[in-house]
This record gives sequence, C-alpha cells and structure tokens, in this order.
Amino acid sequence: MQTTTHPIVVATLLATCTFTHPRVSGAQPDALEEWRQFRGPGGQGRSRSRGLPETWGAEQNVVWKTALPGPGGSSPVVCGEHIYLTCYSGYAVPGEAGGNLDRLQRHVVCLGRADGKVLWKRDVPAVQPEQPKVRDHGYASSTPLADDRGLYAFFGKSGVFAFDHRGKQLWRADVGSETHGWGSAASPVFYKDLVIINAAVESQSLVALDKATGKEVWRAGGMKESWNTPIVVPVDGGQHELVVAIFGKVLGLDPNSGQVRWSCATDIGWYMVPSLVNHKDIVYCVGGRTGGALAVRAGGRGDVTQSHRLWTLGKGSNVPSPLFHEGHLYWLHENLGIAYCVEVATGKLVFEERMANTGQFYASPVLGDGKIYAFTRSGVGCVLAAQPRFAQLARNELGDRSSFDASPAIDGSRLLIRSDRALYCIGTR
Repeated sequence: MQTTTHPIVVATLLATCTFTHPRVSGAQPDALEEWRQFRGPGGQGRSRSRGLPETWGAEQNVVWKTALPGPGGSSPVVCGEHIYLTCYSGYAVPGEAGGNLDRLQRHVVCLGRADGKVLWKRDVPAVQPEQPKVRDHGYASSTPLADDRGLYAFFGKSGVFAFDHRGKQLWRADVGSETHGWGSAASPVFYKDLVIINAAVESQSLVALDKATGKEVWRAGGMKESWNTPIVVPVDGGQHELVVAIFGKVLGLDPNSGQVRWSCATDIGWYMVPSLVNHKDIVYCVGGRTGGALAVRAGGRGDVTQSHRLWTLGKGSNVPSPLFHEGHLYWLHENLGIAYCVEVATGKLVFEERMANTGQFYASPVLGDGKIYAFTRSGVGCVLAAQPRFAQLARNELGDRSSFDASPAIDGSRLLIRSDRALYCIGTR
C-alpha cells in the first residue's frame, strides 16, 4: 500500500504538470464511462467495469491511500488523469475543537489518478453568515462535476465555482443565500452547455448556468424539501427531460427552459433525499420520511399521476439512492440495514433482507461487475450479488475511525472510497 499526504503545491509543480491519461493498472473506462459526476454516468450509480475487488482491508487490496485536508460527504469524481473531491476545514470538524465559523472554508482537491498524490488544492472561504450547525455530514456534501474543460463545484450559499484542470478559477455564480440545518447536498449535473444546480436550500430553485461563463440561463422555482440531484431522462422524439423529486411530487422539466412539463404525486411525503434513477423513459423514485417507492413514465404533460404512474410501494429509504439493474430496482434502508429488491415491471417486492452487523447507511450504493457495493457510516463495506435473490458476498472494513458518508466511485477495476480522513483506492493486487 502506498500512502500519500497533501503537499504544498508550488508554481513549479503546476508548470511541469501534464494532462494526459496515465498508465493506471486495471480495466479503464472510456471518457463516456468515466465517473465524472455524482453516481457516475447519467447519475445511475452503475459501471460496465469488470475485475472489481470483492474483499479488502487495511492491509489488503489498498492500492493507495491519501490523507485529506478535511472531512466531507462529497464523492470523488474521475476525469482524465485526475481525481477531484471537496472538503471543509476551520469549523465543526469531527474530532477537533469547535473552531470559529468565520474560519470555515471549503477545499477543492485534485489528485493524480495513478498514485493518489495531491497535485493542487484550492481554498474557498465561506460566504458569511453560514449555517452555524449542519447535522451529521458537514459543509462539503455536494459532489463536483467534471468535463474536458474543467471542474464545477457547488458550495451552497457560497456559490458555484468553475476551475480549469490546473486549478485556475474561471468563474463564480450565486444561486441563493439561504441555509438549512441539514445543509445542502444536491450535486451539479450537465445538460448540453448548461450546469444545472438544485438550489432548493439556497433559493427553492433549480438554476441553469452557462458552463463557459457562469451566467444564469434559466431559473425554476417551487423546489421544496428537495435534497436530491436531478437526472436527465430521454423521451420520445430524441428529446430529454430534467427530472427531480420535491415535497410530494416528481417533476419533469424542459432542460432548455426550466418549464415544468409534468408532475406526479409520490404519496411518500417530505424531505426527498435519494436521487432518482431511470431505465429509458421510466423513472424510479424512493424516499420520504414515511418511506415509499414508485415508477413513473416520463414524457407526459400536466398532472400525470393517473396516466403515467405505473406502481407504488410502501417501502423506501430516507437517504441512499436506488440502483436499476436488469429489470430490478435495488436499495438500502439507511437505519435498518435492510436490502430491498423490486421487480420493476410490476412493483412486486422480490426480497427484503436484513444484513448482519452493518450500521447506518448514508452513502448511496454503486453497481459494477455484477456486484453492489454499499458502505455504512462506520466504514463497513458490504458486497451483495446484483441478482433477484439475496446474497451477501462480503463484509469489509478499513480500520478508519471516521465517518464514511460519501458514495463510492468506480474507476475502471478499482473503487474510490472516501472517509472524513482519507481517500482510498481499492483494487485487486
């Protein structure tokens, strides 16, 4: 195992950096398969990669480990030779004295994909006054978004920031000034030349920004109790819709204008945290404090609850997002350690099984190589077979005594696992 720490980046280092793909062992995804956003390609949490590890530990299958400059719930993303993630420091850091809210700052960190070495770090002071307390997951929960041009990071009321791959700030945009005791967690997504932000906390809006300039292109209001990241769904005629869950509803919007095209009642209440998934034009939603799930066909107009809602189920999850795989929907209950599988054609519950010796799940599971990878807040990594018959293949621990709130990323045949202390690259050695 190789261990690195975050170095002080100097101008000479930046001057000598190259930005081509390195030789990284293991199967490599193409650019369309790179894990460039929250939950990877299309926000679906799935990868076509093979050869992913099934077992690991503090001294087993850890390719490298890099100490981080602060905690955070954001996931790592992969673009070209780089891995990016965000952290925070200066205030309310777990295990440290309370600090001073005026010293709160976020950090954008760039690591080398091959060896985990920190290439650069950019500090972003918080716009004050910030929320004095954020429950559980801190002040860096939104996963950054990357493309060939650069990186886009969302820090709540402090704004949306664009950087190039060398760490130069390109622009900053303001999407609202409100805060919340549960923080801000939705991550940015692309549609064509737009960066779309769910600023439900900051301004009860979805905001579309020009990704070249940061200028606002459109804004859609009414985003109530919505902590999830929108997805882009294909519909008939080569069109697309932007779909997001809010209090009591799933909404489908025109991503070019922000106009709401349709809404569907969820019957699963408030506080919508899990992100949606889709297969073709069918959208699947779990969530709500009361818990529930449903399927709705996109492409309708107006209230489509009666015409396009395909099924509902009184089982759900309050935090982790679901997965679609080969005609089935899988998800985990955040507190009970229960794994669910539902047949998507009918909404029939296939299994509901409690995993042994797990804990609380905040991270959303990911799927690759026929396996589902799920992490508890205490760092227990559960591996399940992605099949409509429950089978737990492994239970792994890294011995990192901090929180694991970030969803893992898949990088070829490797897993990127982030705790409050470190980023781990896990691969078969």
